[in-house]
Amino acid sequence: MKALTVRPGQAGSAEVVEVEDPPDDAGTLLVEGVALGVCGTDREIVSGAYGEAPPGHDRLVLGHESLGRVLEAPAGSGFAEGELVAGIVRRPDPVPCGACAHGRFDMCRNGRYTERGIKGLDGYGSERWRVEPEYAVHVDAALADVGMLTEPASVVAKAWEQVELVGQRSWFEPKTVLVTGAGPVGLLGALLGVQRGLEVHVLDLATDGPKPQLVRDLGATYHSEAVDAVMQRLRPDIVLEGTGASAVVVDAMAGTAPYGIVCLLGVSQTGRTQRIDAGGLNRGIVLENVAVVGSVNAYGAHYRAGAEALGRADRDWLARLVTRRVPLVRASEALERRDDDIKVVIDL
Repeated sequence: MKALTVRPGQAGSAEVVEVEDPPDDAGTLLVEGVALGVCGTDREIVSGAYGEAPPGHDRLVLGHESLGRVLEAPAGSGFAEGELVAGIVRRPDPVPCGACAHGRFDMCRNGRYTERGIKGLDGYGSERWRVEPEYAVHVDAALADVGMLTEPASVVAKAWEQVELVGQRSWFEPKTVLVTGAGPVGLLGALLGVQRGLEVHVLDLATDGPKPQLVRDLGATYHSEAVDAVMQRLRPDIVLEGTGASAVVVDAMAGTAPYGIVCLLGVSQTGRTQRIDAGGLNRGIVLENVAVVGSVNAYGAHYRAGAEALGRADRDWLARLVTRRVPLVRASEALERRDDDIKVVIDL
């Protein structure tokens, strides 16, 4: 069968090659790959900056934003032939740490976890793959074209969970949320904010293309001016920061309403410096009880929450998040970033 593979640490080594069928592991689901979402992590791995092949292998099968159709399911697995599924990415570390031992491998403390398509385990970028039933998630049959959004939706579902847990420190009735960045995570974050009945605002640099209208069609408000001006005008109760841009991160932390919560989702580049008034930033955070929390990855409950949110969303709106589709044999095209991309999908 064909699979999209890479030699971790070697830039430009991404290639669609013939690989062996997944081994016949007892108790696992055999899944026909339907589609694969591409994200920045995949491009980092392809650039040689990240990634780890399985032990004893020199190539890693890419892909963690999965969608597949069950071909074989063992009795008692809770799955049936023909159902759509997404595979969970992370697996707990073998020690395990306290978080992994309690099923929260998204919060692994010692970094010994593995991740399919990223770190130590082959991913879902192949024509067929296997997955343990406990690491598979049901996907609504109506999401056959967009079910690969389940993984990014799980990341956003976790972010909202973190915001709500922090908010429960005290009385918490947020009204406004600002999402910075209108990529897939930002737009899905806005979707979950709208589903929560909040007044949602999205900030992005784009002034044309599909992003502004996608935001408006959610019933949210789109902004493209400077982040500090938007923060000052809105004073949002919640910020979901998805850009990782250092200036945006600082302005987000400095400009929330009292008792505001900033959830950082974007991963910043290192080695860049910026002058800030650290004392003023600290003073505002302390005196106004502002909370800043980082959030990454997801576990089973988040995947199920993300899949449920997608199931309640407008299907046409979700379909418009996918701006390019390419077949597996031309996967290299999907790995090239284009200015008007939102979500690029590889059809398996």
